[in-house]
Amino acid sequence: MSQATPSVRTATAAGPSASTKREVLVEVKDLKKHFPIKSGILVQREVAAVKAVDGVSFHIFRGETLGLVGESGCGKSTTGRTILQLYRPTSGSVKFEGQEISDLKGESLRKLRRQMQMVFQDPYASLNPRMSVGRIVSEPLVVHNIGSKKERDDRVAELLELVGLNPYFVNRYPHEFSGGQRQRIGLARALALNPSFIVADEPISALDVSIQAQVVNLLQKLQDELGLTYLFIAHDLSMVRHLCDRVAVMYLGKVVEVAESEELYTNPLHPYTQALLSAVPVPDPMVEETRQRIILKGDVPSPLNPPKGCNFNTRCPVSVDVCFDEDPELLEVLPGHWVACHRVI
Repeated sequence: MSQATPSVRTATAAGPSASTKREVLVEVKDLKKHFPIKSGILVQREVAAVKAVDGVSFHIFRGETLGLVGESGCGKSTTGRTILQLYRPTSGSVKFEGQEISDLKGESLRKLRRQMQMVFQDPYASLNPRMSVGRIVSEPLVVHNIGSKKERDDRVAELLELVGLNPYFVNRYPHEFSGGQRQRIGLARALALNPSFIVADEPISALDVSIQAQVVNLLQKLQDELGLTYLFIAHDLSMVRHLCDRVAVMYLGKVVEVAESEELYTNPLHPYTQALLSAVPVPDPMVEETRQRIILKGDVPSPLNPPKGCNFNTRCPVSVDVCFDEDPELLEVLPGHWVACHRVI
């Protein structure tokens, strides 16, 4: 596993490289989402805040899959929901097709939701048990007043076929399906409005291993056929390597490294990324025996009171004095490879 070493290339602020000609679909800059904690009986005052997302920046090119990884509680799901404005950001910028959307409200935001959809983590909790499959999948069409009853029924049948389900299932209810089938229903619902961008929030983590590959292959097939762009939130690093074009690594509400998938897995520069990848099993027993496992000491600090300086300084094996005083900026240290670490930049 490579160690963090100073780069010989001049670092630049995070964002699309000037040389790239790919179209940026989603651009996130310094995004923050803090959940206030209030105290008091008659008059409630904010006494603290959970800094779930604390200054996240990255971009997603049209047609690509960006993986967002990190341990539980680091803010991955909150980031995805805040980008879609399911949570309103505390501060920062979210641009979709060049348009600032963090301040949109009412009808303007409702129209935008046709282009941005979400597939939720738990296929058992994200479907209304009192609604038939037909009603669940057609609900976005009804909400946005699209098509007649006949046209909506035809669209539902088309969507069910698209995700590999029998159109005759429209009158069945969620409890009659397996976890993998329910996730396909949720995906059909997300595709109902022909979105261009989908946030997939750990869509396979609640499924059996035998079903996970089917859902991932379906996501890739739909991306090729429909030109979709994904933000794929996950903690399964081997699956992320297989599915994603680029990967962003989060720790305690901040993005610490972003790079092309193969570049990140072969040349991780941030100490946290190196520790994460050292925990991924390798199928070759000869390689596994010679690998050096990086064991992080201590626990993840509370997002209520993150440490001064770099968020990772309490567990970092290579921290120095500056790490406890200054928060490192996410900078491009190699072409297309961004890192937030004083030891690298």
